[in-house]
Amino acid sequence: RVTLSSTDCYIVHEIYNGENAQDQFEYELEQALEAQYKYIVIEPTRIGDETARWITVGNCLHKTAVLAGTTCLFTPLALPGDYSHYISLPAGVLSVACCTLYGISWQFDPCCKYQVEYDAYKLSRLPLHTLTSSTPVVLVRKDDLHRKRLHNTIALAALVYCVKKIYELYAV
Repeated sequence: RVTLSSTDCYIVHEIYNGENAQDQFEYELEQALEAQYKYIVIEPTRIGDETARWITVGNCLHKTAVLAGTTCLFTPLALPGDYSHYISLPAGVLSVACCTLYGISWQFDPCCKYQVEYDAYKLSRLPLHTLTSSTPVVLVRKDDLHRKRLHNTIALAALVYCVKKIYELYAV
């Protein structure tokens, strides 16, 4: 068993001290995210679920941007030229839209640097035995630089393709 230093893991405990407990939980989570702990354990169920959903939506936007952009770029190679733009143009627009929405809503959110951890082995290394909640949400910090570069590059390539294709279709 590997021991974690105090800078590796932060636990947002579910301790109700007054009527503003939810605000305190949110403040603690925000401080932990900004402090860039490797692991953040969220004991309060509501905040943990909201955070996990927020991360899931960001992941969905990222994957949609990548898959739709890839579809946009490779459809012209797989289908006849007269028909490929019926699939590639909407896919390209979807890729650019998802990439833009991700950039506006998630890009600067410290939560986008984290993923929900489900791996039982990694979870066993954390001090979860000290918790009062049986279903905490565990976040792990991940480097998202390559991921952002990937979806930005693919979405940009899809945008260039769409602009070129629209020009070809309507400039004639």
